Amino acid sequence: MDYIVFDLEFNQDFSTGNGRRIRRSCFEIIQIGAVKLDKNLKTIDTFQRYVKPTIYPVINPFITELTGITTDQLISEETFPTVFKAFAEFAKGSDTIFCVWGMADLKELYRNVEYHDLDKNLLSKWYINLQPYASLHFKLSQKKMMKLKTTAELLSIPLVYSFHNALYDAHYTAEIFKKINNESIHIKLYDPSFVAVRPRPPKQKIDFEKLICQFKKMYDRELTEEEQEMISLAYKMGKTGQFLT
Repeated sequence: MDYIVFDLEFNQDFSTGNGRRIRRSCFEIIQIGAVKLDKNLKTIDTFQRYVKPTIYPVINPFITELTGITTDQLISEETFPTVFKAFAEFAKGSDTIFCVWGMADLKELYRNVEYHDLDKNLLSKWYINLQPYASLHFKLSQKKMMKLKTTAELLSIPLVYSFHNALYDAHYTAEIFKKINNESIHIKLYDPSFVAVRPRPPKQKIDFEKLICQFKKMYDRELTEEEQEMISLAYKMGKTGQFLT
């Protein structure tokens, strides 16, 4: 059994699209970094590849500032289908388990694979999201998601590499895994087709008769029909939210 601890860097900028309709608008992967651990959490291999973008050919300046990755840097790289094939080969195994820091990377990996019509079956569906377990390690709520850098610092992991680089972030995630690993960490099955359905809040309806009665009490008099209509209209206009500041 191997653990594949991976991290991704993305780009997204609708203004630089190539004119094609973007299916399930994904963040385009521009770098994949991974660390392979054996069953004893010993590092046995690494993977690092940049990706030539084809969905958003120009790298957003914010992404360049964050990651240092530039448009010119990626021109000579392979496109996602080729890099994905190499990554799938690196991560192959019937009992391989993906490890991520937050679910975004796992979700976007599958979305990029789907966008390019590649074989999702090449990816393991078993995963561990280490981020909430880090919170539990420090006796915090799982809902309080800790940052990768903060966690590494608190665990006294040497910060020898910069952050927001896929390979380096995968390295830090792997080192955190080694520090916090315990029996409470469970392997889960990822379903890329699952979409959480949020229940709709019950529709609320204003009792205008009671509302008008309240205005009558406030002004201690009967309201004209015109005044009642103005109150009703004011409520409906306010409900649209267009006057919020």
